[in-house]
Amino acid sequence: MKRRRLILAVALAAFAAALAVAFPSVYRMAQIATAFSAETACSALFVSRRTDPATPTEDLRAYGSVPLGLVVIEVDRDQRAVTGRMFGLAERRAAYRDGLGCTLAIDASVAELQAAAPPAEPVPRPAVDASWPEGNRVTFAPNAALERALDGAFTEGDARTPRRTRAIVVVHRGRIVAERYAPGVGPETALPGWSMTKSVFGALAGILVGRGVWRLDAPPPLAAWRGPGDPRAAITLDQLLRMSSGLAFDENYGDPLSDVNVMLWGSRDAGAFAARKELAHEPGAHWNYSSGTTNVLSRAMRESLGRDYAAFPRLALFDRLGMASALIEPDASGTFVGSSLMFATARDWARFGLLFANDGKWHGERILPEGWVRYSATPAPAAPKGEYGAHWWLKLSRPGGAPAVQLPPDTFYAAGHGGQFVTVVPSRSLVIVRLGHSVPGGGWDQPGFDALVLEAIGS
Repeated sequence: MKRRRLILAVALAAFAAALAVAFPSVYRMAQIATAFSAETACSALFVSRRTDPATPTEDLRAYGSVPLGLVVIEVDRDQRAVTGRMFGLAERRAAYRDGLGCTLAIDASVAELQAAAPPAEPVPRPAVDASWPEGNRVTFAPNAALERALDGAFTEGDARTPRRTRAIVVVHRGRIVAERYAPGVGPETALPGWSMTKSVFGALAGILVGRGVWRLDAPPPLAAWRGPGDPRAAITLDQLLRMSSGLAFDENYGDPLSDVNVMLWGSRDAGAFAARKELAHEPGAHWNYSSGTTNVLSRAMRESLGRDYAAFPRLALFDRLGMASALIEPDASGTFVGSSLMFATARDWARFGLLFANDGKWHGERILPEGWVRYSATPAPAAPKGEYGAHWWLKLSRPGGAPAVQLPPDTFYAAGHGGQFVTVVPSRSLVIVRLGHSVPGGGWDQPGFDALVLEAIGS
């Protein structure tokens, strides 16, 4: 009996020790899961305004990197806030604010966030009686080949790799020639671009270069790197835009405690989190796709622009293109999450693509500095396969190792998690927007769809 008690006591002590070691990591993972759930559900309900009660579950169910099925979501419509809870271990809240979207209340209450929000200014909306892109009137002649391509895009095939296409807009020679939406989604539905937000921040950086505020061959101002002898102070804007900064950053969404997940869902200040990373490589020598890099840029923009920062994306870019739906969500510190959290309608994402198809001009007015589009679509010297330019993708892999398709050599892409794409083909005056929720990967083939569209529109 004594021996059994001793064995039981030893086993209990070992279990308690293991639990004590594991609990901090389990708790942090629970915080990441509840934060992601609260933020994503808040944006779906209050930014995208998708009223279907199943929307939060639909938006979350396909993500496998954190145990989202264990998260309970509670919606407070009066306070316009969403809470995520998990086993009572962790709780995170996200609050909606007009003009800013949703923000995780990290080291702040929902009331404090809402009190700190600047008053939302009226956003000019394009005239509905004008043709797109000046307004929102869309008329196009039916194209049977294009319609067949869209039929396929909205048809589900293998249940293991669902497409979940939500919106497609095809723009040819400056006008919409095809458009379709999933049930519950329409032309007025602002949808997440995820990492397509990076391409928008590349454009904002270009505007600052055009104004003489920043230089490509010089470091953008960042207080965190100004210490004596800090080697990061030599990182140039060009190296940041080309994802060749040399900063150590783990872009592994499958690990709940990776840099990218902790930065996006566990940090009050995403830009400061990323800026604290040390150099792993000499700047310019190594390519590493990193959401942290874009949030460093966003933080540097804030330091450069001061009080003008909050309105900068809207005044410098969105309003000038008529992108009335566009907004970028900030973190709790007030810095835009430039890597991931922009929302816009499919038509407004198409307006952004059209700016690049038109060499950075809008109705004859130069928005981006001359040569910026060419620079954005030029392969980064350190990118191993020439697949990346300056915050734009130049080559995409096809699902399941499918053979490459022949696309015009000047094709480039804004791309985001879940199958968000803006394809730009300047030589064919073509922009293709696809928004969806193809998670896990393999459910959507953007190059294949682009090839069908190109064939359908002809020359």
